Amino acid sequence: MPTNTNTPPNPHPPSTLLTTLLTLTESTIIPLTTTGVSSGSKLFGASILSRDTLSPITTATNNEALSPLLHGEINCIQQFFTTIPPSSRPFPSSCIFFATHEPCSLCLSGITWAGFNEFYYLFTYEDSRDAFNIPYDIDILEEVFKVRGENEGEGEFKRRGLYNKNNKFFKSKSLGELIEEVEDEKEREYFRGEVKRLKGLYDALSETYQKGKAEGVGSESVWK
Repeated sequence: MPTNTNTPPNPHPPSTLLTTLLTLTESTIIPLTTTGVSSGSKLFGASILSRDTLSPITTATNNEALSPLLHGEINCIQQFFTTIPPSSRPFPSSCIFFATHEPCSLCLSGITWAGFNEFYYLFTYEDSRDAFNIPYDIDILEEVFKVRGENEGEGEFKRRGLYNKNNKFFKSKSLGELIEEVEDEKEREYFRGEVKRLKGLYDALSETYQKGKAEGVGSESVWK
């Protein structure tokens, strides 16, 4: 399986990467998500970009109206492998993966098995739980995968991360963490404002999703 051991450093400064991912979210992912939530799908999206040019290769959103496995990230990976001929498809290790929301256990595995070794996300697990009333990413990681170590105290157990964000398979960062790598404080403040503005655009999408959930609209997922 591909690992990120020999992956060259990202050639783009944090400000360029931030601008690209925020613009992509607003111009492409949010319109797709608007359509998706109207049919009962969750408001999670993803895109695969060329590491060299930062041009998007495939972009997709959640399609749980069709299958509970078609999370935004999985849907995006499926499109990457099924719509691009192998002869012209870039290696996953030469791409950047972007998820609007921190990937769940299913999507972490999908990203890893597909060979993508660098990913970023806008919303954290805590955002999904608190802002969108979707707590299952944390619940599943805690209930299924987080095993208490021998002689591990309760406090230490609770403080332990849900997964290794940097490991031999991938490295990952939130956009909030990426902002802190921008050298100029005025630029950092600008990007903080843009992230806050962009997150605000999801409020109406969340209301639509929650209304549809209450009315039993279309999703095939057990966990709504």
